[in-house]
Amino acid sequence: VQLVESGGDLVPPGGSLTLSCEASGFTMSYSTMGWLRQAPGKGLEWVGSITGDTPVYRNYLRDRILISRDNAKNTLHLQMSRLKPEDTAMYYCARHTGDWVSSPRGRGTQVTVSS
Repeated sequence: VQLVESGGDLVPPGGSLTLSCEASGFTMSYSTMGWLRQAPGKGLEWVGSITGDTPVYRNYLRDRILISRDNAKNTLHLQMSRLKPEDTAMYYCARHTGDWVSSPRGRGTQVTVSS
């Protein structure tokens, strides 16, 4: 199982960003996939996940994010809009294997929201 995130960047407050995660070694469409993030000095936080074609989101993020996947490319996406400085974090994609903390994830991609 290999997961490689990309798309992280420095963006101004109010901006938008799309993160991607390429999976290999397994068929993503058969798994529940999720996005996690870890802000500096804080613990790992579940952002949202998708099972089949049904996404679920952390409540306070649900109006600003969209999770989707391209099964043909075995790729997961996280679209984020109206970004805030508190969205600054390392973002990881993960394949759910029971609990998100111990689920295999990639090395992450850094998102920094700052003017």
